[in-house]
Amino acid sequence: MIIRNIEVKRQTIPLKKPFKTALRTVVNAESVLVKVTTESGFAGWGEAPSTVVITGDSLDSIESAILNVMRPQLIGENLLAHERVFHIIHQSMVGSSSAKAALDMALYDILAQRCGLPLYQFLGGYRNQIETDYTVSVNSPEEMGEDATRYIAAGFNVLKIKVGKDNVQEDIARIKEIRSRVGSQIKIRLDANQGWQVKDAVRSIRKMEDMGLDIELVEQPVKAYDLEGLKTVTDAVNTPIMADESVFSPVQAFEVLKRRAADLINIKLMKAGGIYKAQMINYMAEECGVECMVGSMIESRLAVTAAAHFAASKKNITRFDFDAPLMMATDIVEGGVRYTGRLLTLPDRPGLGIDGVSAGTNEGVGQVS
Repeated sequence: MIIRNIEVKRQTIPLKKPFKTALRTVVNAESVLVKVTTESGFAGWGEAPSTVVITGDSLDSIESAILNVMRPQLIGENLLAHERVFHIIHQSMVGSSSAKAALDMALYDILAQRCGLPLYQFLGGYRNQIETDYTVSVNSPEEMGEDATRYIAAGFNVLKIKVGKDNVQEDIARIKEIRSRVGSQIKIRLDANQGWQVKDAVRSIRKMEDMGLDIELVEQPVKAYDLEGLKTVTDAVNTPIMADESVFSPVQAFEVLKRRAADLINIKLMKAGGIYKAQMINYMAEECGVECMVGSMIESRLAVTAAAHFAASKKNITRFDFDAPLMMATDIVEGGVRYTGRLLTLPDRPGLGIDGVSAGTNEGVGQVS
């Protein structure tokens, strides 16, 4: 189980429709693919998307972190001493959580293969199927209503609505339009991506409560650093509030939990630096009686497969946001998690269950096959 080589390459996949949030507009999904091989013949896969406005990680910085900083420290290490290996990754440099996550998921892929178990079983095995929501990106109320209707017709029963890009009155108009089109049985959760001011968040959420719009939760209504503001919103409204960008590390999760600044936590491997740290966040939240969601950035089915294995393995993870691969024009992954509408089924093969990657548009930095 000696780590023999670490290779990377870039890939670009066009989206079916531009993805718009309060922070950015995405037309193409861009990421760095990672392949780790061992002297005993195992190969593990990982992926890190470029999400500069959230993680600060670009394609260049991800590649540099992996090839120039982490790779030299990991080559020759024995993965059977995986506690040491993950410690090396997280102590190798400050930041670069996406690069760390890509290596982390590739190494967990190998560890589970070595044990002959699907990764979700290796991590806990709580379930082997999960259901994802579908995200409605920010547009006019009419266009968002049309998108929501189309996603419901495709079989989705939970919609994640992006808000926070314009004024709160426009956001309320968006939600009102969507609710009128999809009816009362569909769950609607909002994601402001830090786009509201504290008082605006309180006022708009209270107004939506008074209007009977029946919002399941509101994700990251205020700036990530403003934990006092997050707590103010959480304490002032009846709708559950979820922390997302406020929680990258276990230390930040501890601060949110200690202050009771949010009712829920959204864990993403790209924020946490992979499964190793993501498990710590979930365990702390569970001990505090706080449920978690696992989501993703705009990632291909490779990274989402790793996140889905982690999410499916834990009882305390009760919500799932894995629609990104459904937004892409092509699928680059052979094997991995399978989609049937909103239902995701984890493969029963060892590790991630990924056979390979056949990216359409890519730039080789190290040969991956």
